[in-house]
Amino acid sequence: MHLPRLTLNLVGGSVSFSFTADAAQKLQAEISQLMQSLKTASQSSASGGKPNPQKSMEFQYTGDVFLEVFCNPNIYPSPFAAKVLITLRDEQMRLSTEAELTRLIEDLNQYLEQVG
Repeated sequence: MHLPRLTLNLVGGSVSFSFTADAAQKLQAEISQLMQSLKTASQSSASGGKPNPQKSMEFQYTGDVFLEVFCNPNIYPSPFAAKVLITLRDEQMRLSTEAELTRLIEDLNQYLEQVG
């Protein structure tokens, strides 16, 4: 079975790989929780109170490739400024890079529309 391909647009290019719709939905759910953590962290710092540390997001997928998406919500002033660390690897290559969270959300939504 041929899996649909997810294309992630990065700061310096893009990468495309086979990805399942189920994994995309799980990543979307993780990002939704991350957005809440980012909003909570930015509200507490804006109010001048001591911020409560928020849990980092760490998503992993293993299929034709290994994908890991990581974000620490405690270091960004808002969800729009947040970046995620992406690691993508297989037997022949390894890519570690940073991507804008908002761009990842757009890419994921576009992928889910295609496979939906």
